[in-house]
Amino acid sequence: YNVLKTEGNFNNEVGLPLTILKIRKEHEVAVIEMGISEFGEMHRLSKVARPDICVITNIGQCHLENLKTRDGILKAKSEIFDYMNELGYVVLNGDDDKLSTVKDVNGITPIFFGFNSDNNVYADNIVNKGLFGSEAVMHMEDGEYPINVTLPGEHMVYNALAAATVGRILEMDIPQIQAGIEKVQPVGGRSNIIRAPKYTVIDDCYNANPVSMKAAIDLLASAEGRKVAILGDMFELGVKEKEMHADVGRYAAEADIDVICCVGELSKNMYEGAVSALKSANKTLSQVVYYVTRDEMLCKLDDVLKVNDTILVKASHGMHFEAVVEQLKD
Repeated sequence: YNVLKTEGNFNNEVGLPLTILKIRKEHEVAVIEMGISEFGEMHRLSKVARPDICVITNIGQCHLENLKTRDGILKAKSEIFDYMNELGYVVLNGDDDKLSTVKDVNGITPIFFGFNSDNNVYADNIVNKGLFGSEAVMHMEDGEYPINVTLPGEHMVYNALAAATVGRILEMDIPQIQAGIEKVQPVGGRSNIIRAPKYTVIDDCYNANPVSMKAAIDLLASAEGRKVAILGDMFELGVKEKEMHADVGRYAAEADIDVICCVGELSKNMYEGAVSALKSANKTLSQVVYYVTRDEMLCKLDDVLKVNDTILVKASHGMHFEAVVEQLKD
């Protein structure tokens, strides 16, 4: 297909209409990302986009400041169904405890994907190849097929299953779907592996929440050699933001990351969580450091890095950690 897709972070009430206005007669499919932070926003985006196929990948912990709970996030994301094609399709992650409760959408039965064999489309025999992605066997109603997901992280296997499900809805054949999954390339800031002269950089600085932070830490932990996590503030988490930052710090410490750099006002809690976890476990593996600002960290980063380190860079978009990636690439 000739596909138009959302570029960068053009996924809100300004960016989505601008993306749709780029549709030309040669385009056959438009893949439109819809991002929200409050109730009513997805309703308005759906009214503009009028989706034929609605895909929801998970109900995480982002935007809790306005949406309060994961049930609130489910309710807000479900507004995507308000203006969808009445003959359209709904594709949901059946392993997500919230999405799995959605059994009917205005008479439409969702198609579920995941790792559990109860899903309509599922993967098993998953082989984690660390920074080089995963291999798996994908099961559909007409058979089972090997897939090679070149992007790292278990969550990318979920994304491949979602994409494959949409491909079948659009009557693509299995070889086309397998080839598409294998050819996919990362975009800047989203699990993009950069082989720099001194370091291997995991550029995941597009955005962050507790769930995606932990997934990125898991990915870093799978790398060979010395591992460094440069982690910054996560925004819009609501009243439990301090506890959530501390929890990410503990998680990083327990993952045996060699150096943990925490950056930003909220990340002071991340730093304290990491230090507390290391003390409780009597561990001395990790070097944990704290910087108030990104610029302070950039000035002192060489003090903690070594040649051939694998370095994760992740924070909310407002921390502008793309500057960190640029410095590490030199």
